[in-house]
Amino acid sequence: MYTKTTRNITVSVKPFYLEDQSSPSDSHYVWAYRVRIENNSEETVQLKRRRWQITDALGRIQEVQGTGVVGEQPLLHPGESFEYTSGTPLHTTSGIMVGAYQMESEGGEKFDVAIPAFSLDSPHEIMRIN
Repeated sequence: MYTKTTRNITVSVKPFYLEDQSSPSDSHYVWAYRVRIENNSEETVQLKRRRWQITDALGRIQEVQGTGVVGEQPLLHPGESFEYTSGTPLHTTSGIMVGAYQMESEGGEKFDVAIPAFSLDSPHEIMRIN
C-alpha cells in the first residue's frame, strides 16, 4: 500500500497485476489499482480533476488528465472517504505511476492533493540487484 497526505486528505493506492488480462507474448501487461481518498480535514471538498504520469520500464512517459475519477466527482465531507478501482496497460513488464487530484473547497479554493508514486510490477519482470 502506498500512502500520501496533503492538507489532511490521505490518498492510499494498492496496485495489482492482472495476469488474466495480460499477454506477455504480445508485450501487453495490465494492472488495476484500488484508490482510497480520505478527508481528514475540517472542510468539505470535491474532487474535480485527475492528472496522472505513467512511466514504463523504458522511461516512456504518458500523461493522462481528465474530469473526476471513474465518471464521478465525489463530494467528501469531513471524515468521509471514497474508493474506486481503475487500471492501466503497459507495453513493458513494469512501470511507475504518480499524480494529483485537483480538489475544490466549499469556498471555491482549488488545490492539488498528491497521489503517491507507486510501482507497477509483474511476475514477468527480471529483478536485478546492483
